[in-house]
Amino acid sequence: MTLLHCGRFQLDLSQPKVMAIINLTDDSFSGDGLHGDVSAALARAERALEEGADMLDIGAESSRPGSDPVPEGQELERVVRFVERARDWQVPLSIDTLKPAVMRAALAAGADMINDINAFRTPGAVEAVAASAAGLCVMHMQGEPRTMQADPRYDDVVVEVSAFLDERVAALQAAGVARERIVLDPGFGFGKRTVHNFTLLRELARFGEGGLAVLAGMSRKSMLGAVTGREVDARMPASVAAALIAVQRGAAIVRVHDVAPTIDALKVWQAVSTLS
Repeated sequence: MTLLHCGRFQLDLSQPKVMAIINLTDDSFSGDGLHGDVSAALARAERALEEGADMLDIGAESSRPGSDPVPEGQELERVVRFVERARDWQVPLSIDTLKPAVMRAALAAGADMINDINAFRTPGAVEAVAASAAGLCVMHMQGEPRTMQADPRYDDVVVEVSAFLDERVAALQAAGVARERIVLDPGFGFGKRTVHNFTLLRELARFGEGGLAVLAGMSRKSMLGAVTGREVDARMPASVAAALIAVQRGAAIVRVHDVAPTIDALKVWQAVSTLS
């Protein structure tokens, strides 16, 4: 897919897009949660756009391993306030949520994409988004955030993740969602061991074989710490390397904390890849 229908935008994915992570959470795994400070989140978002981000992904509920859900009202209020203040920026606004009420409110406020770690399985989630024009990111997760890293197991992680994503795409299409609105995310770190994560990265191209765009989000995650020995605040170089490898293997969107270094790496790769 080279054109993603994403709310107010038609995104040309012939070149990779960088999605900047904006955390309004209280307990982000990476330590960048802004505790609901919308003004601070807007400032961070503006800096990400100055650095070249193509999209913003706003979350107000942590999905780190072991995290508990936050009250719906708190998440909704934080997300809507951000969208209302950023919707005139002419940049796609993605909302990271699994709650149908938050999805509906964010879309009504002007959001362009819903990024659901639960793949629109929550009762009412499909109905909340189907009739909209929003882009939809469908992610694989084994279990749920509070327990997903307790003992994840697969016979064949690529086959099983692919089958899950195919089933969720079919459910969305049955509800009237056009394929041009759908993005796939294999869910790095969501109910996977280190070997599962790197197997998914190695085989990432397989997820795009059906023609849908693929999003990869590995920024600062424990899979990188497992191979580098670095703590979360020292994983920027590994995060950039992971994003670059994902793009080389077909990712159309990379979701990152460190926008400027990621874009620099992609520019170098593009300079080489476009040589005749």
